[in-house]
Amino acid sequence: MSMLQGILYEEQSAWLFLLVTVVMGGWAGWMAARAIARGWRPFWQCLGALLLVAASVRFIHFALFSGTLVSLHYYAIDAIVVMIIGTVGFRFTRTRQMTSQYRWLYEKTSPLTWRERTPVSGGVG
Repeated sequence: MSMLQGILYEEQSAWLFLLVTVVMGGWAGWMAARAIARGWRPFWQCLGALLLVAASVRFIHFALFSGTLVSLHYYAIDAIVVMIIGTVGFRFTRTRQMTSQYRWLYEKTSPLTWRERTPVSGGVG
C-alpha cells in the first residue's frame, strides 16, 4: 500500500487514511445521507451535506495528523470516498422505506433497489 502514499493519502501510514477517511468519514457520510433519506428528501440534497463531511474529514487530517488543509487533490479523494459511502447509505435507507411503507406496491430486489410488485391475478372464472 505504500505505493498509494501520495496518491490516495499524504500521511505516512495507510491506516490513518482508512481510519479517518473511510471509517470516520464514511460513517458520518452514511449517517448524513440516511438522515436525508429518512426525511424523504431527494438525493441531490445529499451532495452538499456529503461535501461538508468531506471538508470535516480534511480538517481532521490537518488538525490531528499534520495533513494539508487546503488541498484540492486530497479533498477530492476524501469527497469521493464519502460520496460513495453516503450514496450507498441513501439507497439502502430509501429501499427499506419504499419496501416497508409501500409493501403492497414495491418489493426489494437487492439491498439497494426495489421494483413494482406484479399484480397477482386471482382470476375468477
